[in-house]
Amino acid sequence: MYAALVTLTIDPAQAPAAAAALMEDVLPRIRSASGFLTGYWLEPVDGRGFSMTVFETEEQARAATPPALGWTAPGVTVESVEFRRVAVATSQDEASG
Repeated sequence: MYAALVTLTIDPAQAPAAAAALMEDVLPRIRSASGFLTGYWLEPVDGRGFSMTVFETEEQARAATPPALGWTAPGVTVESVEFRRVAVATSQDEASG
């Protein structure tokens, strides 16, 4: 598995429009991307946002992550994108089993 780590800035004046674009455009496109497994979008702090999406392969992660995905959102600037192999994964289901 490979994670795509995206750091971005969000213009506070355009935050509602950026959130709408995330829900209506970005999330559906990522969810339908080949190899998509899970994703997390953290609440912005001081105009800085962070997301982590996980895919089956590095190639799939790269193909579905900005700038390759080709999405834009009002007031959002992608600052950095990193791809990392997931070394260990766990879940609550595994902890309680």
